[in-house]
Amino acid sequence: MEESGGHKSSQPSTFNNAFQENSVPRLKKVVALRYKEDQDEAPRLVAKGGGYIAENILQKAKEHNIPVQEDPSLLEVLSKLDLQQQIPPKLYQVVAEILAFVYRLDKKEWNQ
Repeated sequence: MEESGGHKSSQPSTFNNAFQENSVPRLKKVVALRYKEDQDEAPRLVAKGGGYIAENILQKAKEHNIPVQEDPSLLEVLSKLDLQQQIPPKLYQVVAEILAFVYRLDKKEWNQ
């Protein structure tokens, strides 16, 4: 994964879908995005997987204090991207909202 230190915008976001609508557990699927202002034109997919791989991605996110956002519909779209592929322009607005969420969390952490 791309948990780069330094500038807070480099912090990846992880999206997961752990439960179906009826709350019956199913195999997890996750994706992770990274955005580095000085390197990327747009956020890129840096990890994805299901089951055991998903659990590993989530564990790495936890170890590196990377926020996890659950959004099943966005997960479905992002999971179709290839690794290292930048998100398509049609997803910029949705991902920008997620990044704003991450920035707010970072700011809240820094102010504590």
